[in-house]
Amino acid sequence: MNRLKTTLLLTCLTLLMVAMGSAIGGRSGMIFAFFMACAMNVFSYWFSDKIVLNMYGAREITEAENPGFYGMVRQLAVQAGLPMPRVYIIPSESPNAFATGRNPDHAAVAATEGILRILTPQELEGVMAHELSHVKNRDILISTIAATIAGAISMLGNMLQWAAIFGGGRDNDDEGGGMLGGLAMAIIAPIAAMLIQMAVSRSREYLADESGARICGNPLYLANALRKLDNASRMLPMEEARPATAHLFIVNPLTGGALLRLFSTHPPMEERIAKLEAMAYRPQR
Repeated sequence: MNRLKTTLLLTCLTLLMVAMGSAIGGRSGMIFAFFMACAMNVFSYWFSDKIVLNMYGAREITEAENPGFYGMVRQLAVQAGLPMPRVYIIPSESPNAFATGRNPDHAAVAATEGILRILTPQELEGVMAHELSHVKNRDILISTIAATIAGAISMLGNMLQWAAIFGGGRDNDDEGGGMLGGLAMAIIAPIAAMLIQMAVSRSREYLADESGARICGNPLYLANALRKLDNASRMLPMEEARPATAHLFIVNPLTGGALLRLFSTHPPMEERIAKLEAMAYRPQR
């Protein structure tokens, strides 16, 4: 299923980039965008995890640097039956975490400095077990590829917007869409980011919550962590967070009103907590 979703997503993004190239540069722009999209698909498969980690300034740590956190991840990986992932810390006070990598043999988990400070060891176990579940369920490739290509589309849209404002581009169809093409891209770019978020199913988060709770052994670890993270992230949002990568995090790093929640890839927090608590108090057979 993940393979099918990845193929469909990359196809849609490729077609979008081709349409953008056509609007900006006519036939030559369309051809250029097609080859650019093909190259990005290949590049994203191999390097998207590094790009996302670099985007947030994540620093890889060793066991000697942080034996408690590193050892926790290693023990959870053993319990999940996974190879040891690379471990990163993000220099941000906003409490959050994510997993990335194209497969379990090339995976990485990252946590912010803020989340390491505010969670208890048990709550942190629940969070990292959730992230390792994304690795175990093999649903992180689509997220990292989506983040890379959507980020490139957004940056291209911003560049074209400024080019249009300052008179960049040409007016004739053979040589480009000129100002209209640039303005069109300024509209398409945020829509593309929204579609990427919607393409990543909310059900993946529910699945990661459930399987993560089984890995760490206690659903309440994660339930308590989510409740604390929800409150803390509202008070201290991640300023450097971008819409194209928001779906990677365990809690939405962006703040916003009802419209943002409507198109969020994250399920309602109260529902996630309720499911975990019901799981914890479910009679064992």
